[in-house]
Amino acid sequence: GGVEVILDMVGGDYVEKNIDCAAVDGRIVQIAVLGGAKATINPAKIMMKRLHYTGSTLRPRPVAFKGAIARALRERVWPLLEEGKVRPVVHSTFAAADAAKAHALMESNQHVGKIVLTW
Repeated sequence: GGVEVILDMVGGDYVEKNIDCAAVDGRIVQIAVLGGAKATINPAKIMMKRLHYTGSTLRPRPVAFKGAIARALRERVWPLLEEGKVRPVVHSTFAAADAAKAHALMESNQHVGKIVLTW
């Protein structure tokens, strides 16, 4: 049935893809627009799926607010990571000396998940 929650930092052409992938009554949260701030959407798809589309950015928020988020992550998310209940999706790992290759892969958009540099 689709994805229940999508956290998007790409924007641009991904907005319509996210709408297509979202489950009925799903949520899409836009947190950055690395792929561009403009997108073409079909509002009927949003309405038919009863999607909730929202966005936010931390940049203009006060330091105290950002600190509260960091503390909540430490209390609520880190234990899930430590217990292995939540894991990041890692596409590939590169030595720091191969950062240019990692960056080329990232620019190619031929990956799913994180690209990790090791020291």
